[in-house]
Amino acid sequence: MKTILVDAAGTFVIEGQGVYRQLYELLETYPNRKIIVSNANDVQLIEYGIVNMPYEVFTLKHNPNKDNPEYFRILLNRFNLTVEDVLYFEHNQPAVDSAKSIGIASYFYDPDKKDLESLKQFLDQNL
Repeated sequence: MKTILVDAAGTFVIEGQGVYRQLYELLETYPNRKIIVSNANDVQLIEYGIVNMPYEVFTLKHNPNKDNPEYFRILLNRFNLTVEDVLYFEHNQPAVDSAKSIGIASYFYDPDKKDLESLKQFLDQNL
């Protein structure tokens, strides 16, 4: 069963509001493991509200950032996963491109549109 990699700040966590409830409810319809991925360091995790999350949080604290494919190689290695074992959605296009460059099925999620129906289609097609 594939693992869903979920972007943290700007996607799963909305600044000043906390967890984006409708997105959480959508993700909960899938039995798959979820990992929240972030660039944040310890201070930023608190600042952005990426604390007490319902899923495990992975960050490399900007060393490197998600726009570097090495971030995803490290993540996969750390969790003993392959590119075929995961899919990813993110609001930052360079991070999406980075994940795609190593073969991870990835989706650009526009945080302004909050198009959960299109996200659901991506998840359904790739899980």
